[in-house]
Amino acid sequence: MAIRVSGMSSGLDVEGIVKEMMTARRQPLIKLNQNKIALQWQRDSYRELNSKLIDFRNNKLLAKYDNSNSMITQKAVVTGNTAALKAEATADANGIPMTIGITRLAKPATVETAGMTLTNSSGIRLNGSSKLSDLQKLNNTAAPSNGKYKITLNGDTLELDAGLSINETLAMINKSEKGNVTAKFDEVSGKLTIASKTYNNTGKVEMGTTDSLLSLFGSGTVTKTQYQTAQVNINNSPKDMDFASNTFTINGISITLLAETTSTTKASIATETDASKAVETVKSFIQDYNELLNTLNTKVNEERYKDFTPLTDEQKQAMKENDIELWEKKAKSGLHKNDDVLKSTISSMRAVVMEQLGALSNVGVTTGLYYENGKLILNEEKLKKAFESNPQGTAAIFQGTSSQGGVFDKLATEINSTLDKLVLKAGTSKYSMDLTATYKTESTMGKRLKDYNTRISNLTTKLATLENNYYKKFTAMETAMSQYNSQSSSLSSLFTSK
Repeated sequence: MAIRVSGMSSGLDVEGIVKEMMTARRQPLIKLNQNKIALQWQRDSYRELNSKLIDFRNNKLLAKYDNSNSMITQKAVVTGNTAALKAEATADANGIPMTIGITRLAKPATVETAGMTLTNSSGIRLNGSSKLSDLQKLNNTAAPSNGKYKITLNGDTLELDAGLSINETLAMINKSEKGNVTAKFDEVSGKLTIASKTYNNTGKVEMGTTDSLLSLFGSGTVTKTQYQTAQVNINNSPKDMDFASNTFTINGISITLLAETTSTTKASIATETDASKAVETVKSFIQDYNELLNTLNTKVNEERYKDFTPLTDEQKQAMKENDIELWEKKAKSGLHKNDDVLKSTISSMRAVVMEQLGALSNVGVTTGLYYENGKLILNEEKLKKAFESNPQGTAAIFQGTSSQGGVFDKLATEINSTLDKLVLKAGTSKYSMDLTATYKTESTMGKRLKDYNTRISNLTTKLATLENNYYKKFTAMETAMSQYNSQSSSLSSLFTSK
């Protein structure tokens, strides 16, 4: 690097001159950096839109709207012993009334310890946060030689450190896939209960013969209960029906048993037509559809302010924070003006609606005026009547049938196609809504940014070399002028001395 001088001999402002000369030379570099920043802004904006599209496809169209329970037009009404069960109509509800008598509830296979008093000699009561070692001291039992308590659950042996809390112990037991059990601790009785997660004759809780953990929760003896089915009598049938668990579906009604009944305390279930849930589903869909369509239309039609380019660091230093914010708001406006991907998405979404517009209009769903850009309008009363008079046919418009897709399916397909395009263009993920997710570098925009980085690096090096050359030339000039002045002074002194 050249030694930089400041016009010591010539009186020139070398720093100022070089800076002025470099200002013009740096304009291409500033432009490159601005273009890079604008491209990064655009890519980040794509990622935000990508997240909205995934949310609309996954969490709304597929999970929320396009499932059989979202457009149920039947409602289960329980009378009589309403505390004995809960009932909910499914899409297959056939309207047959039922009187339910519950002979017994289903129970999983369980193992339960004897329990214990949880207050120690100091009057301190143990709870779920207490350690296994606290239980050991309270029971006055021998601590394990290796400091770990053992329990075997359906062939899965766990070794649990004495320093674990009771709650931590329960969590480790419950997450055992092979064990397939649920453990609970009663802070009142001191009992540990372990139950099979499976409610059928394959559900079991097989323990080891040398387990040391169970002795911490009582005398060491345990009570074992075998699995039993639920027994239910429906419509005074001469024979009870067995069910594998306390939740089952019959005649299209999902029933959850809560308590046993007697011959005089049975529960009755009837079905009534209730289109409110189905109407609410369509209403919510239209709201989400319009919101997404409005977002896309806004991005495509947003004003582009070409004079508002990304600010340099020097420009920001000369501006107030509020002014910077206002400037960048305009600089980021119109990043997707007339964007091909977004325009294609808007067209495909509207095409799905137009394809079914006749059927949709018949059930109360129409499009707005031309300047509303495809907005959907709902006549709730007309839709409600359509669901009441033809529930299956009305639902099929939106959810489709086994042989033909509906509005929800087709919209999901079009959104999926857009997500594929964004993966190729912006390097986003078609599965992740994470706004901090890493971009794929081999996307179109990723390659452009890589090219910008290369050009910026090369130009930065070139400008640094150019600036050093300028200083070298001025240094040489200063040296030459210094020598000239020295020689001139010497000659002058010779003539003066004569």
